[in-house]
Amino acid sequence: MKKHLRLTMVVVVGALVLGALVFGASCSSDDDDGDGDTPTNGAGLDGDLQAIADERGFTPDDIRHALQSFVPPGEYDEYIMFASGGHSGQIFVIGMPSMRLLKVIAAFSPEPWQGFGLGADWGDTILEEGNAEGLDLTWGDVHHPALSETAGDYDGRWLYANDRANGRMAMIDLRDMRVKQIVDVPNIQTSHGGMFVTPDSEYAMISSKFPMVWPPGDYADVSDYEAKFRGAASYLALDPDTGQVNLDDSFQIELPPYTQDLADAGKLISSGWSFIGSFNTEMAPGADFDVDTDTPIGDPLEIGASEENFDYLHVINWKAAEQIVADGKTTEMGGLPVITLETAVAEGIFYLIPEPKSPHGIDVDPTGRYLVVSGKLDPTTTIYDFEKVQEAIANEDFEGTDPFGVPILNFDSVMVGQVEVGLGPLHTQFDSKGHGYTSLFLESAIAKWSLGDDVIPSGETAFTLQDKVNVHFNIGHLATAEGDTVSPDDNWMVALNKWSIDRYAPIGPLHPQNFQLIDIKDGLAMAETNPMDLVYDMPIGIGEPHYVQIIKADKIAPWETYPAGTDALTMEPHSEAIVSGGERIERDGNNVTVWMSVQRSHFVPDILRVTEGDNVTIYVTNVEQTRDATHGFAIADYNVQGSLEPGETATFEFVADKSGVFNFYCTEFCSALHLEMSGWLLVEPASVNAGP
Repeated sequence: MKKHLRLTMVVVVGALVLGALVFGASCSSDDDDGDGDTPTNGAGLDGDLQAIADERGFTPDDIRHALQSFVPPGEYDEYIMFASGGHSGQIFVIGMPSMRLLKVIAAFSPEPWQGFGLGADWGDTILEEGNAEGLDLTWGDVHHPALSETAGDYDGRWLYANDRANGRMAMIDLRDMRVKQIVDVPNIQTSHGGMFVTPDSEYAMISSKFPMVWPPGDYADVSDYEAKFRGAASYLALDPDTGQVNLDDSFQIELPPYTQDLADAGKLISSGWSFIGSFNTEMAPGADFDVDTDTPIGDPLEIGASEENFDYLHVINWKAAEQIVADGKTTEMGGLPVITLETAVAEGIFYLIPEPKSPHGIDVDPTGRYLVVSGKLDPTTTIYDFEKVQEAIANEDFEGTDPFGVPILNFDSVMVGQVEVGLGPLHTQFDSKGHGYTSLFLESAIAKWSLGDDVIPSGETAFTLQDKVNVHFNIGHLATAEGDTVSPDDNWMVALNKWSIDRYAPIGPLHPQNFQLIDIKDGLAMAETNPMDLVYDMPIGIGEPHYVQIIKADKIAPWETYPAGTDALTMEPHSEAIVSGGERIERDGNNVTVWMSVQRSHFVPDILRVTEGDNVTIYVTNVEQTRDATHGFAIADYNVQGSLEPGETATFEFVADKSGVFNFYCTEFCSALHLEMSGWLLVEPASVNAGP
């Protein structure tokens, strides 16, 4: 009852405030009519609020925007946005509409605050297992996060992200928002936008970007590009209980040596199919260099890859591919069954569709019917109809084949509309009312346009431009709330802009990326002008985010604390967890094992004695069960640092290879006696205990 009363009061107060804004916006800012009105800036505010608005020079739009994005202290955001962190190697968790940065998820790069990759088993194990043989990678380039789905809707269980630089992918458990697995994907070296989850989380799909020498491990010169290089589409099977990748049930499909780009999964009527954009179907390797004359030979890649008027959209029946794998019609490569290009063509699971030159990828609308692509060098967005694609396949309505025998569907037979949206179209998202929203990189704007007659509102014309909103500057991707699902929400959109120029205070040559929050609600009484209304700027100064996915916050059920003694790697009880009173130290030759508890404000034990050269294992349990009661464990000069959330047990292993006395302490300010929460690691020189 109290909750309902509170919500009612919030609605009433909000209505009064918004009514004042609308009324005030129509009032004159002077008293020309002599009616005694107090001159205002038009916001219709009184007293202290009006004084603040006047002092700061706020317009009515400024005040309205502040109210739209404001989330009061102690209240929660309606949405959670997961943003790629680019070459920071991490993932950002952002509340929306407040646009507050809530968390940085350590993914591919060591992260000191959470102790990721700095001595604790959780991060060290994941980073090590995610390395290809012989590599010790300490960074990644996160490009495209993908949330797990059930029946085509986000389900709030897991998050996946690709490493653009190194052909890896990470799996995050949203119960504690920690990475639980990094997989080095066989047979690919790079990936860009090919990270998506199929509608029931059967697979996480990741495709190569640049082709590599085929078979992997061989060497070939780029002059043999067409003959010796290939790409791959990877369908990584997901465990339905843990969300982790099971390579034993995964497979790949060999692709032509084009540059595969953004991808998407079919849904509803196109479920079971996947789509991958591509460019450089010219197979241009780039310009070589004559070392004798110090001159380039041939065209740079950007020229060679832009000669033809069309590239190819890849259309793949992954559901049918499962049966091909089950029938054993594959070649093992890198530990995975691979459906060769020849087999994919012969079995009728792989087709191509011409698409305008240099496209940035493919987006499937919520119905699964419309396939949307945009060529960066073409001012139009092109829409294909999946039903017509199926008809063309059934009727063998082909324009011919590519150099590798892949059938090319007749463009005119499958294309249902083209919309002239503007300069430099890139990526498209959707609402539930039959509209697409396409980012325009060169124009620094977003175009809203209508889809087909079967999904648009009455009174609109199919495949026509409806509206535009300017953004600042050079927008790459964009995202609408739940816009990658079968049921998008129709309220918010975020623009991911590559430049910020004059949006923030000058801070040196390196400027932050700029997220901008845009209201896309129709019929908002207080928005009398542009239905797409830019509300808020958010600087991102810790990476180059490329893409986000936005989920309703109430779909995620994060743990407040770990159950006492939990292993964060497995989310199960840790075999060496202890409770207060179970602390001890054991020595077996030069192996020293410590069972330690931490709680406000002490370690038990807080003096550790070892000998130089000892192998030291410390099982540390945070015995707290109070929310937020995080502790850290760090040893000076030993590069050991870990974050222990309430209830967590972590393992620290190191060789005591440096004699001396070293302080260890809690790195998280946890209590009034936080500074007293420390201890000593005494490493006696080996010579002290050496025999004669």
